[in-house]
Amino acid sequence: MASLIARPSSRLPSAFLSQCSRTTIASPFLRRSFATPTTEKEQPRLRLGSLAPNFKAKTTQGDIDFHEWIGDKWAILFSHPADFTPVCTTELGAFAKLKGEFDKRGVKLIGLSANDLTSHSKWISDINDISNTTLSFPIIADPTRHIAWTYDMVDAQDTTNVDQRGIAFTIRSVFVIDPAKKIRLTMMYPASAGRNTAEVLRVVDALQTGDGKGVTTPIDWVPGQDVIVPPTVGTEDARKKFGDVREVRP
Repeated sequence: MASLIARPSSRLPSAFLSQCSRTTIASPFLRRSFATPTTEKEQPRLRLGSLAPNFKAKTTQGDIDFHEWIGDKWAILFSHPADFTPVCTTELGAFAKLKGEFDKRGVKLIGLSANDLTSHSKWISDINDISNTTLSFPIIADPTRHIAWTYDMVDAQDTTNVDQRGIAFTIRSVFVIDPAKKIRLTMMYPASAGRNTAEVLRVVDALQTGDGKGVTTPIDWVPGQDVIVPPTVGTEDARKKFGDVREVRP
């Protein structure tokens, strides 16, 4: 079947152009658990297409029910190991500067860090000062790592990589969640490596373009570039739908 490439057309928008039950086997390969100071629980399996776990939390903008907070928008939930750490501070400053671009795409941003609200409030002032910005999205307070554990945002590099309470450190995770509350994309970084905010924005464009136009996007794709027509769509049907179509492999 032919491989088809759809080229930008004036008729198309610019963005287009282009829980698991508890196992009775105690094998470490079949169970994942996270030790809290008082208990050990089974960890949810989160895959692309899974319903994002709901939770209630305190944030810098008030108490939220996560699913109610998302509403009918897209959402990006991203975690941080701790307040006032240099890498986290640069990341939140960068996301704050790009918030307008996420707003245009109907995407809500929400951060998470393993400290309390008092610490978060002081940290936001620090972020705004260092990055010369105004951070206006909420940051979740998760001092017990309960939400971090639920979303598997914890570090398992070795058995000693825990805080003074014995709780595993939070890593740099990104969850892109759609209006149906489904997890559409995840990224995970170690605490030592900062994220790329432009890439987070790019994959949102790719996901929304794919959903809206029934296409897929090639490597390094950005809006305005060619997209790929699924092989289930014939050449003539593709031309009727998209206009300018290039057949790569007949």
